[in-house]
Amino acid sequence: MCQPIDLIIPWVDGNDPAWQQEKAQTVGLDGDQRVIRYRDWGFMKYWLRGVEKFLPWVRTVHLVTWGHLPPGLRQDHPKLHIVNHRDYIPPQFLPTFNCNVIELNFFRIPELAEQFILANDDTFFLRPMEPEFFFRNGLPVDAAIQNVLQFSRPDGIDAIVMNDLLALNMNFNKKKAVAANRSKWFNPRYGSGFFRNLYLMPFTNFTGFRDPHMPAGYLKSVFEEVYTACREQMESTFANKVRTKQDLNEWLCRYWQFAAGQFTPGDPHRGAFTVIGKDDERIADILKRQSEPMICLSDDDEKIDFEREQAFLTAAFEALLPEKSSFEL
Repeated sequence: MCQPIDLIIPWVDGNDPAWQQEKAQTVGLDGDQRVIRYRDWGFMKYWLRGVEKFLPWVRTVHLVTWGHLPPGLRQDHPKLHIVNHRDYIPPQFLPTFNCNVIELNFFRIPELAEQFILANDDTFFLRPMEPEFFFRNGLPVDAAIQNVLQFSRPDGIDAIVMNDLLALNMNFNKKKAVAANRSKWFNPRYGSGFFRNLYLMPFTNFTGFRDPHMPAGYLKSVFEEVYTACREQMESTFANKVRTKQDLNEWLCRYWQFAAGQFTPGDPHRGAFTVIGKDDERIADILKRQSEPMICLSDDDEKIDFEREQAFLTAAFEALLPEKSSFEL
């Protein structure tokens, strides 16, 4: 590995009374009030155990937080950088409870490596992976597979993706972008995605991309370039205290990497997307057999038996990662 690779993990404890009070004072009843938006399952220790065991080559873990910390965390760990929102988000946009503001400003984190992996606290590493899983030849490994945005989700994410695509198409000519890196768009690693790209080529503009909810590699310089090119739209997002349908999100930076040719083609299958309470049998099997490199445990249902599900997942993680990491006290 020639260049250092960092890992960013944003984390929030929605049960923190001080956080709840500031959120109430700042946004009142505005935005999405569902518990699942901020619910913490207490699994950060397993996330860190997975990083230490399966990604030992990561240089620095940047834990981004409102100010609270996971219990039992060793704050002086040499590979851990605790980042408060105040440390990198411009003060005029604070406080914020908008994940898009938190993520789109990541390029401002002090001493962040040019190559970094962005993960969420609902995604976990399950088996050893080499740096080349995320970066090759200094570029993120990803699959530029096109899609058609269908506006099927009422929670706002489709509207946000539309905003991302509008910004992308205002800055790139699709046919020129594809022609400049044809082998990256029509690559045998994509399987059926090869033909999807071929089918969508006649469309003048980018109409969408396959968006797996998995940890992904990014270049800090691309985040900076997007901010420079789309500053007005970006700062309009930054002004929103909670996520809105008018926002941009970090997927724009991923799309930008595609359009600029700043990626290396890779296998489109990166891990398993699962829903807690709906896919429990599958989750148990994946964790037991380590049949996937990564897993997303999506928290989609406020009505699930939280304590029962938490106990089930805790037992599964303890079987996979029973030993404390050096990140734990």
